[in-house]
Amino acid sequence: MTDSNDRSEVPPASAAKSPSSFRTDERDDGIRVVTFDRPDSSANLLDPTVLESLVKLLDSLKDDPSIRGLVFATAKPSIFIAGADVRSLGENLSREDIARLVDLGQGIMQRIADFPVPTAAAIHGACAGGGCELALACDWRVASDHRSTRIGLPETQLGLIPAWGGCTRLTRLLGPAGAADLILNARLLPSRHARHRGLVDAVCPKEHVLGLAVRKIKSGKNHACRRLVGRLRRLSAPVVEWTARRRLERTGIAALYPAPGLALSVICRGALKPVEASLGMEKDAIIEAATTDVCKNLIRIFFLREKASKKTGKGALPERMAVIGAGVMGAGIAQWFSSRGSRVVLSDVGPEQVDRGMADVAALYRNGVKRGIFTDHEARRAKDRISPTADEAPLPRMNLVVEAAVEELAVKQAIFRDLEARTDPGTLLATNTSALSVTEIASVCGNPERVAGMHFFNPVHRMTLVEVVPGEKTDPETIEQLLDIARAAGKVPVTVADRPGFLVNRILMPGLVEAVLLFEEGMTVREIDETMTRFGLPMGPLRLLDEVGLDVAGHVARTLAAAYPDRMKVPELLDTLLRKGRLGKKTGAGFYHHRGKRATPSRTTAWLRKSRQDHTPLNSQAIRERILFGMINEAARCLEERIVGSAEELDLAMILGTGFAPFRGGPMRYADTIGPARIAARLSALAESTSKRFTPCALLRRKADNNETFHPGAKTTEHP
Repeated sequence: MTDSNDRSEVPPASAAKSPSSFRTDERDDGIRVVTFDRPDSSANLLDPTVLESLVKLLDSLKDDPSIRGLVFATAKPSIFIAGADVRSLGENLSREDIARLVDLGQGIMQRIADFPVPTAAAIHGACAGGGCELALACDWRVASDHRSTRIGLPETQLGLIPAWGGCTRLTRLLGPAGAADLILNARLLPSRHARHRGLVDAVCPKEHVLGLAVRKIKSGKNHACRRLVGRLRRLSAPVVEWTARRRLERTGIAALYPAPGLALSVICRGALKPVEASLGMEKDAIIEAATTDVCKNLIRIFFLREKASKKTGKGALPERMAVIGAGVMGAGIAQWFSSRGSRVVLSDVGPEQVDRGMADVAALYRNGVKRGIFTDHEARRAKDRISPTADEAPLPRMNLVVEAAVEELAVKQAIFRDLEARTDPGTLLATNTSALSVTEIASVCGNPERVAGMHFFNPVHRMTLVEVVPGEKTDPETIEQLLDIARAAGKVPVTVADRPGFLVNRILMPGLVEAVLLFEEGMTVREIDETMTRFGLPMGPLRLLDEVGLDVAGHVARTLAAAYPDRMKVPELLDTLLRKGRLGKKTGAGFYHHRGKRATPSRTTAWLRKSRQDHTPLNSQAIRERILFGMINEAARCLEERIVGSAEELDLAMILGTGFAPFRGGPMRYADTIGPARIAARLSALAESTSKRFTPCALLRRKADNNETFHPGAKTTEHP
């Protein structure tokens, strides 16, 4: 029902002029083409006003004897229909309001399904949520082979379910197993994958989509064979539900996110009921889902992400750029920008390093082809936009240079001193440092105003966050250009102050260090990590340390310990593991034993723990509080020191940068649900019983004393 990949220019629902959101053209053969083109917006969205106008249009056409068929198309360059306008849900929408919206959407889709002549969706670009539900209501679906064409029902990402007939019709088309896979995993399929799955009937170049849709319509409405296959597939519903529900319970999703379980019930139980009854189940399920705090938090984060992604016009995707350093991060940055159309020079100190970097780039493109993100031709063309070199040649006419060398201040300063001489005065210079001072790096430059931090997260092709860091002398115009470059490249930037660890690493590291200290005290790897994954983190802190690399984590921890010695220290265990060459996944051993994608807690680390003799075992709540409350305390300090502009931006950065449980709304929203007073009291108790590092900061104490929350109007609703 609800989704959008591009709403940066979408006006509020009340501002939409629905009569001009689509036009109707009559062909000589009697087929009408309804073209969606929402005015003053880059996206086609379905809000109540547009839906009501569409009802009137369909009702006016259904009794016209001259109509031989109906095709739905788009005038947008990369969007068919991106879904329902999430704003139409509203944060305080009542159950009755949701019911009316569902009735309106279901009524339109049923009108299309019951239309007296054949119907077809001519799909080019994003066809998500309500757009996909409209396509499912048609007799035929034809999609372009363009990379912008993605089709699916990703509502569960927002804590919702497809409720305009999506669960019902997709199940009848693909069977319960196919529908559950797409809906529960919120998959958006490239057109060729959608054709392979049976979601669309044909795929062709963009310029032929409308013509092929017309030819499909001329073959009629009769889908007797398809309906028979659908009925046979639906008999598997009980087995599919049992298997999928066990998977949800095993992964912990069922306990944390209500929407997938609700969608599964509608898919599998509605499969054995008449369409009308299944639609009623959709309506009941979405009302239940949309009124949960989980859904409200996910929608809130969705809007925060949109706001951070909104372009200002100060910068654009660089036509020409260079990446200095061909390691994992440098190769990832080069691959990402080349895939967006930039020409990239990838440079390192020697041919071997450059060759390894290009091998990493090639692997990323192969994986992209395998996943349907690129065609073979697109991947080859994008890879060819990267020019590898080990020479220190001039870099003329570059829009941007990103340094991604080793995390050593002297090395980075030498690189920037050299870059200033090799680039034009207007070239933006950015460092990908994760913890070093941007001001100190830029201090060797004669023009530090064009130098800033641009901290990407690993892996670059999956992590959307970019921390943009101004140095003391960085020109504000430089920051605005870098923010828009990040947005144009499909990233979500957040501006943070130039302090050790910046924002994400500074908040994350106390939690990682606390996990190591808990392990030293006698907690097992499994006890610590399973506690935190049950909370909702994508992986436990000790597993994350292995994934990042204990050497990388150790460097960040030492940087923060030097800056904040009163509350940060590098655990002895971390240094011991490093001395033994146990760097985590990259060496096959750390806190876990790694074999391919499998990781099991390493038995050989058990002897490194301190004796349990004087240690009192901690329950899950105590482990969770020590890790999370310490992070929240550091996050409050970041707000206190104005490292980031607001609690909302902090929440967004931690969700995008670390995977902090999105359904909880981020660390500060979670702090509000627990209550700052309760957190401050618990931290004070830990400061007395365990360590002074837990002493609550001034801002947290002030919030507690004044009974305030970090987000105005937030309510304390749960226990830790």
